Amino acid sequence: MSVKKSSPALPSVLQKAHRVVERVLRHGDVAVDATVGNGRDTVALARSVGRDGRVVGFDVQEAALRRARKRLRENELADRVALVRRGHEAMRDELAERGHRRIRAAAFNLGYLPGGDHAVITRPETTVPALDAAAAMLEEGGLITVVCYAGHAGGAEETRAVSEWTEQLSQERFHALSYRFVNQKNDPPRLFVVEKLK
Repeated sequence: MSVKKSSPALPSVLQKAHRVVERVLRHGDVAVDATVGNGRDTVALARSVGRDGRVVGFDVQEAALRRARKRLRENELADRVALVRRGHEAMRDELAERGHRRIRAAAFNLGYLPGGDHAVITRPETTVPALDAAAAMLEEGGLITVVCYAGHAGGAEETRAVSEWTEQLSQERFHALSYRFVNQKNDPPRLFVVEKLK
């Protein structure tokens, strides 16, 4: 007799990020993927905003945008996503040019492109201004998720900057929390979630 292995009750950091955003996004909403990477977050956001919604995704690497375009086509979601080869610090200007003044969610997955050039990484000097822009444009009840990886060169510094950014947010305007497995080795990823209060 075989014993069926059950999946863990606690979601991974990425699963948790997707689940909390899925709970607040509605069909017709506007969402941002601030770091497109391989397009997994882009796909999750595009599913949640529905046919009438829009996702704007940012990445500085053409390789990332190519992979994301392929993944979006495979999932028949490309028509609701605009992929932009710019850094996420250009978010406010880019969205304004597209007629989007408010967003319901923004997803950041920091670090480097898996399978890409590990020397090209996100950095606090662009990430923090992008977080400021996302928070300013965020609708009441909307969320920002930030997945940080401290284990690579520059990762600990960026994680610290994101942590400090969340801690200084007004508790009257925002809820901010951190989610992380504390007994895993090699600097496991950490999720920050920010909710703009109604």
